[in-house]
Amino acid sequence: MTEWHPTACILCECNCGIQVLLGADGRSFDKIRGDKLHPSSAGYTCNKALQLDRYQNGRTGRLTAPLRRNADGSFTKIDWDTAISEISARMREIGDEYGGESIFYYGGGGQGNHLGGAYAPATMAAYGMRYRSSALAQEKTGDFWVGARMTGHPVRSDVEHAEVALFIGKNPYQSHGFPRARSVLKEIARDPRRSIIVLDPVRTETAELADFHLQLRPGTDVYLLAAMAAILVRDDLVDHDWLAARTEGFDEVAAVLRTVPIDKYCALADVEIDLVTAATHRLAAADSVAALEDLGVQMNRHSTLVSYVEKLLWLLTGNLGKPGTQYAFSGMAAIGHDRGHPADSGPRSPVVGARIISGLVPCNVITEEILTDHPARYRAMIVESANPAHSLADSARMRAALAALELVVVIDVAMTETARAADYVLPAPTQFEKYEATFFNFEFPRNIFHLRHPVLPAPAGVLAEPEIHARLVEAAGVLTEDDYRPLRAALDQGREAFAMAFLAVLADPAKAKLAPILLYRTLGATLPDGAAAAAVLWGAAYTCARKNPSGVERAGYGTGLAAGERLFEAILTGEHGVVITDDEVGETWNRVRGGIVRLAVPELLSALAALPEPDEDRNWPFVLAAGERRAFTANTIMRDPAWRKRDPGGALRISTTDALRLGLTSGDQVRLTTRTGSARVTVEPTDRMRSGHLSLPNGLGLSVVEEGEVLTSGAAPNELTAFDERDEWVGTPWHKYVPARIDTVGT
Repeated sequence: MTEWHPTACILCECNCGIQVLLGADGRSFDKIRGDKLHPSSAGYTCNKALQLDRYQNGRTGRLTAPLRRNADGSFTKIDWDTAISEISARMREIGDEYGGESIFYYGGGGQGNHLGGAYAPATMAAYGMRYRSSALAQEKTGDFWVGARMTGHPVRSDVEHAEVALFIGKNPYQSHGFPRARSVLKEIARDPRRSIIVLDPVRTETAELADFHLQLRPGTDVYLLAAMAAILVRDDLVDHDWLAARTEGFDEVAAVLRTVPIDKYCALADVEIDLVTAATHRLAAADSVAALEDLGVQMNRHSTLVSYVEKLLWLLTGNLGKPGTQYAFSGMAAIGHDRGHPADSGPRSPVVGARIISGLVPCNVITEEILTDHPARYRAMIVESANPAHSLADSARMRAALAALELVVVIDVAMTETARAADYVLPAPTQFEKYEATFFNFEFPRNIFHLRHPVLPAPAGVLAEPEIHARLVEAAGVLTEDDYRPLRAALDQGREAFAMAFLAVLADPAKAKLAPILLYRTLGATLPDGAAAAAVLWGAAYTCARKNPSGVERAGYGTGLAAGERLFEAILTGEHGVVITDDEVGETWNRVRGGIVRLAVPELLSALAALPEPDEDRNWPFVLAAGERRAFTANTIMRDPAWRKRDPGGALRISTTDALRLGLTSGDQVRLTTRTGSARVTVEPTDRMRSGHLSLPNGLGLSVVEEGEVLTSGAAPNELTAFDERDEWVGTPWHKYVPARIDTVGT
């Protein structure tokens, strides 16, 4: 086995290109290295990717046959025909009695596992399903909603070329978020002409590289950001000419910011005003500022308002649409797009009436949508490549909600915590046993798409998600051979004839909703080397070429319909990833709605003007950040605890000051308690933490079965979080602000 197989890391949104050398058994990953031919990561990888054999071949509870739950809670293996027919029949029964909208869909792709999610809408249409959600709805929807109101198009940040990089609740040294993150951070830190500004309660690896670390009190980000924005207005550091040309609403924003009590807000955040002022002046003086916020604030108090004020910082200083600032990107899917409905309009969830952003029901209301006698409650749930019983707030309540449903179907690789609560479990190949891709395509000006080819064959008994969805759709009776036959006949005449025939089919709204399966069953069968799952990318490539004609042309694919076809072929054959668009910098202004940024969001401005002081409960003297990204933590697909080379049990980090006060030393055991639950954890005193602040890592608390024994490593953070502690605008959880206390247990 001497062939290096190109693929990608699947442990964060960057999906860096890697190459894998298989062992003599043809299954194990003998060696892993960065892929120098990948057009974005160019050979870069962090330490985590090197452990991916633990995903592919570790202790995971791997599934290789469909399972049906028995009355006693055990599972029986069944064949695929039985599984599909029984699931379909039960879904149709529920739909007939309660309406298809009572069947809820969750997931659609873990990190880098998105193709299945592209076929799921056809299953939803086939059974009349309406409501869905995913992990994005407990992380990013506040940012999506604000961005939609202000720019009408999601934006990202050109950190690599920025004079000043601003990180708010983000530690890219561990969580990345942009290509070659660790290398780029070190490059900025070494350059005396450039600066890093970090707002974070923890002295993270990124904060240690920063010129300005504003180590604020947990949960006070909105006050500190408001003070910084107010300093820009007070000291006349805004870019008046740029604002006049590119924005509207500055006067309304400035009027509110002039009322901000700067000194008071800095004191509430517990950051010296001189440091805040110096950091703000450095930001304003820069020719380019790239800002990134992340879960540290997006899963925290006032998260949507924080996203708004964060954007004001770089907009007031003119940092959009030029190199080293924010940009509006192209892409193969509408990730992060929302219509930006006013606060009192737009779609709502059926029971709670929660705002639906980017088509996603807030994760923190899902249990409320189930555990009720409301006639519109969810009655069934399909979970694909996701683990809500572990990953969503208040795991005990989520398990109760799953138990209350009339049907739960899980599509996944392993016997996850959610799969154990299912009525049917359908096994899928791992991400290295099938064609797969990510729709997190955010680079600029050269945007990248990577269709990963299988590294090794899937075991007998599993089916890729597109095939599962195709069988479910066909079992519903909404697609038959009569629908496929004309498209196959057109394919016999060539792709151009197929395109015309397919467009004719899309004129029927009912059939248009089933387009992914129509492509899979017709075009997919003609794709080389078993690449049928990539068929949905044909339509995506044509859409990309239509929406981004100049960028696609600059990337070398020509113009018109032929450009879409050439782009698709490049994606299909480009094992190392391909450039899909090569934009000019000014393209951002063609994507911003009307070419004008709307600075004033009335509801959020009103909330900013009436900010209450933070409340404190002396019964809970600590604030817990539940789910910190560390050197050996990642998403929960890494189920084998042996991959962690450091901190295998996931220690509770506590400040050295608090540890001394409580008489704790490294390795001591304590009982950590929140309003929702408690866990026995090992403590790790560190001077990186503020007094009163605690953190537990993400990705711990997973259970694997070995020789009949269930083994759990570390504490599951969401046994400690609460479903009703969430953002008032979009329902994102406060995982990074969990009131807690510590009871000493002993060594």
